[in-house]
Amino acid sequence: MNSSSLHPSSLNHVLRPLAVAMLTLSLAACTLGPDYQRPDLPVASEFKQAEGWKPATPADALQRGEWWRLYGDAELDALVARLNVSNQNLAAAEAQFRQARALVRGARSQLFPILSGNAGVTRSAQGGSRSDSTSGSLASGVGETYEAGLSASWEADIWGRLRRNLEANRANMQASAADLAAARLSLQAELVQTYLQLRVIDEHQRLLDQTVEAYARSLRLTENQYRAGIVPRSDVSQAQTQLKSTQAQAIDLKWQRAQMEHAIAVLVGVAPSELEIAERAHIPALPAVPLAVPSQLLERRPDIASAERQVMAANANIGVAEAAWYPDLTLSASGGYRNSSFSDLFSVPNRFWSLGPQLALTLLDFGGRRAELERAEASYDQTVANYRQTVLDSFREVENYLVQLRVLEEEAVVQREALEAAQESLRLIENQYRAGTVDFLSVATVQTTALNNQRTNLTLLGDRLTASVLLIAALGGGWDAQQLEQAPVLSTTAP
Repeated sequence: MNSSSLHPSSLNHVLRPLAVAMLTLSLAACTLGPDYQRPDLPVASEFKQAEGWKPATPADALQRGEWWRLYGDAELDALVARLNVSNQNLAAAEAQFRQARALVRGARSQLFPILSGNAGVTRSAQGGSRSDSTSGSLASGVGETYEAGLSASWEADIWGRLRRNLEANRANMQASAADLAAARLSLQAELVQTYLQLRVIDEHQRLLDQTVEAYARSLRLTENQYRAGIVPRSDVSQAQTQLKSTQAQAIDLKWQRAQMEHAIAVLVGVAPSELEIAERAHIPALPAVPLAVPSQLLERRPDIASAERQVMAANANIGVAEAAWYPDLTLSASGGYRNSSFSDLFSVPNRFWSLGPQLALTLLDFGGRRAELERAEASYDQTVANYRQTVLDSFREVENYLVQLRVLEEEAVVQREALEAAQESLRLIENQYRAGTVDFLSVATVQTTALNNQRTNLTLLGDRLTASVLLIAALGGGWDAQQLEQAPVLSTTAP
């Protein structure tokens, strides 16, 4: 074969007209369907329950995104970092985002020509054929054809169908990225809530252990007084009942704590047997939560951003449906070499080429295109309604958690006063018991009241911590919709 006879530029006169036609049609193309505009929303200037709310300092503390650091707990920070890397629900959401991103790349590729190459050999015969017994060669009825060539095709996006499809896929990808952020925020909030409740249980455990020790001392004192004939046997029985009842409460906390520890293990992507959180007599302080105005939720909540991007995708799909009423124009070109002999295949006499447009239009579909357009328009209306409902739900959540935090704070003030009164009453009744002026039943009653007030005080603190986490999550957790304009930072699953 003479390699000098192979000239790649020999197809230029075939592909050049195709390129010129592509450029001309691209410049003349239009885009069908409505251009996207964000739906109108009823947004108030401020939250109803925000009156008297004290803003946090600094006010932009949530803008960095690592909102859980407001609780100032290094162990909590480490657990959230593990969740961001190893949580399996988060890994599934991340994989879903990668699927949406791949669809965008596929939709973008449809805007460009498809270039393919082919090479092959074909053996064919016409009529009868036989092998020459003397020479072993094929009879003249059998022949071989060698072929090598290139082909290109391009669908001219005259009506913007492909561009609208790309727009819809890009919006779906951004919705998937927002869904990933929403899943991450939800899982982070679940972890922080569980961890804080575990620390509250640790404080309950410490309180009950101290109370058991105090009740044990009271039992010994009562037994000594009984042996001295100062108190009746019923006081000893009452002291024993109180001690054992409190011990049972302390034991009951162990399975509750274990369940929360197991939940945290699953959230960070490990088996419950592989995680152990040591008990600690410290509850993270209740943080001051930076408060946003209602309009900021539109940019700071990922679920709202996802719903809004779904509206954008549905709007673009209307243009795709409208384009079905217009003809599709495909330009194709092919060229190459074909000959019955491979040795001189790549030579000018064996060259072939073809170029031509193809116009396709559906003439009759008995209302199929009209039905698809109506479906696309109805789907858009549905996504708009879902978007508005998501926004309204977000306003409701923030208002709920604001009023919950305020009411719980007021309740905590009264509860602390009740606790102080119960502790003072306990001090007085114990002095009276030592003086022999009251029986042990009176002491036990006041001790139980004091213990219940202490536990209620801890429960209120846990409720306030949980409400603060929910409020931060309802405010978006420091996330911002501008992150959708960039490639989101994705987690990787740890082995």
